[in-house]
Amino acid sequence: MKAVELSKAYDPKSFEDRIYQTWMEKGMFKPVAGEQSPFTVVMPPPNVTGILHMGHALNNSLQDILTRYYRMTGRPTLWVPGTDHAGIATQNIVERQLAKEGLRRQDLGRDRFIERTWQVKEKHHGIIKQQLQKIGSSCDWDHERFTMDEGLSQAVRESFVTLYERGLIYKGEYLVNYCPKCGTALADDEVEYQPVSAFLYDVRYPYSDGSGFITVATTRPETMFGDVAVAVNPEDERYTHLIGALLDLPLTDRKIPIIADAFVDKSFGTGMVKITPAHDPNDWQCGKRHNLEKVNVLNPDGTLNENCPQKYRNFSAVEARGMVVADLKEQGFLVKEVAHNHDVGHCYRCNTIIEPYLSNQWFVSMKGMAEKALQAWRDEKVVFYPKRWENTYTHWLENIHDWCISRQLWWGHRIPVWECQDCKQVIVARQDPTECPNCHSANLVQETDVLDTWFSSWLWPFSTLGWPQKTADLATYFPTSTLVTAYDIIFFWVSRMIMASLELMGEVPFRDIYITGLVRDKQGRKMSKSLGNGIDPLEVIDQYGADAMKFTLSYMATQGQDILIDMDSFRLGSRFANKVWNAARFLLMNLEGVNLIPVSMVTLTTMDTWIYNQLNVAAQNVQIALENYKFNDGAQAVYDFFWNDFCDWYVESAKRGLYSDDPAVKERQVSLLLDLLAESMRLMHPFASFISEEIYQKLPNVEGLLINSTYPSFRSDRVYTEDALKVQRLQEAVTSLRALRSDLGIAVERKIRVVVKCDPDFVAASFFEEQKNLIAGFVGASSLEVDNSMATDKAVPVAGTGYEMYVFVREAIDVEKEVLKLGSDIEKNRKSLEAVLAKLSNEKFTSNAKAEAIEKEQGKKAEFEEKIEKGEKHLALLKTFL
Repeated sequence: MKAVELSKAYDPKSFEDRIYQTWMEKGMFKPVAGEQSPFTVVMPPPNVTGILHMGHALNNSLQDILTRYYRMTGRPTLWVPGTDHAGIATQNIVERQLAKEGLRRQDLGRDRFIERTWQVKEKHHGIIKQQLQKIGSSCDWDHERFTMDEGLSQAVRESFVTLYERGLIYKGEYLVNYCPKCGTALADDEVEYQPVSAFLYDVRYPYSDGSGFITVATTRPETMFGDVAVAVNPEDERYTHLIGALLDLPLTDRKIPIIADAFVDKSFGTGMVKITPAHDPNDWQCGKRHNLEKVNVLNPDGTLNENCPQKYRNFSAVEARGMVVADLKEQGFLVKEVAHNHDVGHCYRCNTIIEPYLSNQWFVSMKGMAEKALQAWRDEKVVFYPKRWENTYTHWLENIHDWCISRQLWWGHRIPVWECQDCKQVIVARQDPTECPNCHSANLVQETDVLDTWFSSWLWPFSTLGWPQKTADLATYFPTSTLVTAYDIIFFWVSRMIMASLELMGEVPFRDIYITGLVRDKQGRKMSKSLGNGIDPLEVIDQYGADAMKFTLSYMATQGQDILIDMDSFRLGSRFANKVWNAARFLLMNLEGVNLIPVSMVTLTTMDTWIYNQLNVAAQNVQIALENYKFNDGAQAVYDFFWNDFCDWYVESAKRGLYSDDPAVKERQVSLLLDLLAESMRLMHPFASFISEEIYQKLPNVEGLLINSTYPSFRSDRVYTEDALKVQRLQEAVTSLRALRSDLGIAVERKIRVVVKCDPDFVAASFFEEQKNLIAGFVGASSLEVDNSMATDKAVPVAGTGYEMYVFVREAIDVEKEVLKLGSDIEKNRKSLEAVLAKLSNEKFTSNAKAEAIEKEQGKKAEFEEKIEKGEKHLALLKTFL
């Protein structure tokens, strides 16, 4: 057999793209039928508006780990990729493009605008797909879906009509959240509340009989033109005698009554609240209770409309507010204005202030479906990892409101509702109607609104598998196994998918829900464009490689915690990949002239059985970790086995056999090392997929691709408890001797002499004797004897479990000289510490210096204190040898 060449330096750019292309060409991402239950995961579809960020990299890396692991365990495995049409965001992009050309969507018309939007979709979709492939996502691209493809469009229509037929979808005039910039209604959970610095205005409303006035407090004086009453609390003794009185609405010729309603907070402002049902949620409910008129004062673009006095019309709410306040002041209606900070709703997409807006919208009745979703959780049909996110799930479902699903957009699934212009019949249909079923007129007009983007996304786990058709995929892979997603869409998406699935499929869409942490910068801040602290996954891959990125993210993905990283963080994964590469290169260089023998024919030594035992333990730990979504534990198990057990201990112990002049000894050792290297590549493949596949393809003892090989599993025939204990004792001895060398400052080049004395019942006595040269090599010993009869009265004892070691320190170092040197070093560090303490206690320095300078001095203080502490400990130890 010839030696195998790996390039001297680890260069992921030389093979990652090639390896991925090989997997694609050979169909390695397709599910393979088998007897085990399938493992299915659907990708949370990224919006087709942009590119992937580190949150996407984390989410897809963890899904890839699960997919590769279960594929290798033999389960038919399907990872469904896809993208979301992102109605509001995508339409905004196209409208901004048109604005640069001096155009509006209305200039193009609906059909041409949608054509233009499809072009944007195709461009961004291509970018996203390339990025997912670049990070190594092993999803089945033949199953790729888009929320507006033909199949999903059919699913959307089927679900809408079915829910309408069940009385769960309805249309009505309601006060909704409205974004003037996006020009559409939003659901309650699409509104983000932010603190805003504003003013609270006290305004006089005169009695109509001229007997005086009352004072009303408001933050929105521009909406007063929609006032239809003033409310007081019925238990507020200040105002009970005023109930029923009429008021003149300032700046208008309208009169409004004073009414009583318990929702009024007696302690807020003046205790009198103007009621504007068309522009405030509380006022809306109050108006319904009192059968009040609803006066809408806004146009769809957020400007004031014809229900306002002429001079204020067509001005934005903010512009009109200034004008109204000025007029109230000039005409003597404004009592005072005071600063007032309060939370105001903003659009989750464009950050525009949301306007409560009265309009006709389509809604889904949610309470019944929410109760089913809660019961599924109570019955443990869905389980959250970590469990604390169940509180977010249950709280939202227990306090759910009906879902406004209509959007005043052009990009999206158009609502499948038509109205006959002749008889006004409303038609809700699975297929486009050609005539009215009532009067047979062909004069039909379709609803212009589209459905909320989430209405297609809540069908994702089953629509992507072919529903409403009864496909083989749906029968085989639904319900899916696991959902991996972020916490901020538990109510947007996770809860709704469970509700839709229970309603339309009769079962939950998945059982396990793993909620990832957020990827933050080193300061704990959320990554964002405005802060400029984001990290591009492609830049990480360019600098370190895809494996380094995935391994680092999984290693740091502690369940329930956010990940704090910067670019340097990925050195962790890079160092591990380099270790793997160099170890494999070293072994493959030593194959020249060796004939491999079957490992089953090899008689194993204690070190051999120990390493197979450790491999067994690592495989079991990975299984436990991934089944419980503790990705960091899985990555740690892989790291510890390969770096510590295999490289640092076993390969070192195997070098004697590897370099032996006896061909039989060398063949035996090489055969074992190659077998272990192949097993190691299988073990690490889910976490470091490219490098493990590249190395695996170079091994002379394997066939086929690593990606579909068998994952190492726990084997009872690989349990070597006693041998593992023996090696554990050897490692303990080496660690103790190395610690003593460090404590005494014995230089690496200085050799020590060691004697080991074993207790009569020490299980590893013969093993220590057998491996004494190995131990000596590990600790830099000139000689190491396992002999209870040797004199050790001038040696330093080092205790072990079942044995004791004696180190002849004086033969290695000049104790007197070391004591003097240490004393001098300690004194120098004390003086340095005193100088730092003096600086930190100087008020002039601490009050004038920058925070960075103070922090630097505090770091010096800690450094000198540590040096002094270690030095004194070291000195005390050395003095015992004088």
